[in-house]
Amino acid sequence: MDRIERILCIGDSNTWGYDPRSYLGSRYGPAERWTDRLAREDRQILNAGENGRAVPRRREFPGTEALLRRYAPLDAVAVMLWANDLLQGSTAAETAGRMEEFLVFLRTCPEGTVLLLVAPPPFRLGAWVPDAGLIRASETLAREYRALAERIALPFADAGEWGVDLAFDGVHFTPEGHAAFAAGLAKRLDELL
Repeated sequence: MDRIERILCIGDSNTWGYDPRSYLGSRYGPAERWTDRLAREDRQILNAGENGRAVPRRREFPGTEALLRRYAPLDAVAVMLWANDLLQGSTAAETAGRMEEFLVFLRTCPEGTVLLLVAPPPFRLGAWVPDAGLIRASETLAREYRALAERIALPFADAGEWGVDLAFDGVHFTPEGHAAFAAGLAKRLDELL
């Protein structure tokens, strides 16, 4: 068999696999989570999703550096963070600004590691998204992320184009959403690796 690709996925509860139907914070099973669906015989997915994670600030970079060292060598790092920033009151511009600083830091990955910025699908009205303002902010952030990736010459993927279904809370992926996300990201990674 050829060499196995190693891909680190840095994200929040959607990367971790949080099941919004759960009252106790459990996760979807491996057959449903997008990270596990993305894995294949020649591709190892390293899930660094964490419930409640926002775009890291500079003081948190040492923890990310330790994560990168622990999982090295890596062929790619996919970053998808946004929801907790917007839900906690950050604007799209503030979130994109922190993301730029984080991505510049991540560029310290060993040469040859592909760094991919992923814009998540926009919010929809739901239990966690009570008004259209948050939806507009999430749509704006996807555009900000696209512009950021172009400005600093990084690969980009827009999950808003993949038909990802969101649960009743308006934030978390359904099992069908995980499947659609995995299919979209697999296609983008195949283009890059």
